Amino acid sequence: MQVYTFRGPGRIFGFTADATGANLPSRYAPWNPFKTIEMKRGEEIPGVNAGECLDDIERFGHHLTDAHVRITERDQA
Repeated sequence: MQVYTFRGPGRIFGFTADATGANLPSRYAPWNPFKTIEMKRGEEIPGVNAGECLDDIERFGHHLTDAHVRITERDQA
């Protein structure tokens, strides 16, 4: 899956299948395009767990991390 990475404030990163990042939560904005990754389950990607990332994109439309630590659904509320 092609995943678009956006950088928020501090060490917040958002991952989404939406090239514009429009579905990333405004709570962590502003979002700036960072890079595009071809992501596959089980693949090692520095700074992100590919399985968790793809699961979150499927479930929530995006995956968020803070200093490489997953921001959970509860944390996003």
